[in-house]
Amino acid sequence: MSTPVRRRSLRARLLALIADATNQLAAVWRILTRAQSTLLTALARIRPGRTAYSAIRAAGEAFQRQVAAFDRAALGFVERWAATDLPSAYREGALTALEHADLPIARWAWTARHQAAITALSAQYYTDLIGRVREAVRRARAFLRDALTAARGRVDRIRQPWPGRARLLEDHPLGTVIYAGSARHPVESWARAAVAWQTYTTANSGMLRTCADEVGADWVEVRDGADCGWTSHHDDDRAAGTLRTIQDALAHPVAHPHCRREFRPRPDVISRPDYAFGGPF
Repeated sequence: MSTPVRRRSLRARLLALIADATNQLAAVWRILTRAQSTLLTALARIRPGRTAYSAIRAAGEAFQRQVAAFDRAALGFVERWAATDLPSAYREGALTALEHADLPIARWAWTARHQAAITALSAQYYTDLIGRVREAVRRARAFLRDALTAARGRVDRIRQPWPGRARLLEDHPLGTVIYAGSARHPVESWARAAVAWQTYTTANSGMLRTCADEVGADWVEVRDGADCGWTSHHDDDRAAGTLRTIQDALAHPVAHPHCRREFRPRPDVISRPDYAFGGPF
């Protein structure tokens, strides 16, 4: 009799999804940074003369085409992420809940409650990512205006000094994402944090709702890092090994970016005891 093949751990599957999505987003943003570099090189080569303005215009139009290509590629990624990848993460979390409860995964299906949950999550995260894309396009257009103005100033009668590649890149770093407080972060680090947050939140939502609906549990056991707090990383209420209600867990499916919290159904717990099980993983 053959031994059934055990699926990879939920963490391994989610980390693979996160790595792939991060690489895709970084590749999309490189369309912008390559276009920026190409435009600056083209403008720096233009010298005063009869064809200077037409050359500047052509360089600007080429950059605009690349911005449009970035916009299309980014929109395509976000649509696939929201429509395919996030539902996959939700389902992985749900099936893992059944495995932890020693129940057949065939018990699970896209019920109306699960569909409503993933629709709300996908819509929220679609909006978040599209907002970043729109901001990137706005910043690219602001860079284009400044670069073309500087190039025209150098070739017209005023002969204004060319501000230089380094100055324009410093003022318009298109390879970054701006956080609250005007802090700039490299696109790859932002992408990894954003997709990790969305992936784990979605997977844990699927896991928790399955614990409630299919497993019939009111309580879950938390598996988390030893130093991770319940509501944030530095919360004194440590999460690892504790029991939480489904409602409380749904309010805090993760505590911080890159959080790898998981839950185990505890249908045997009827009311909260003075009890903490196990520890961090």
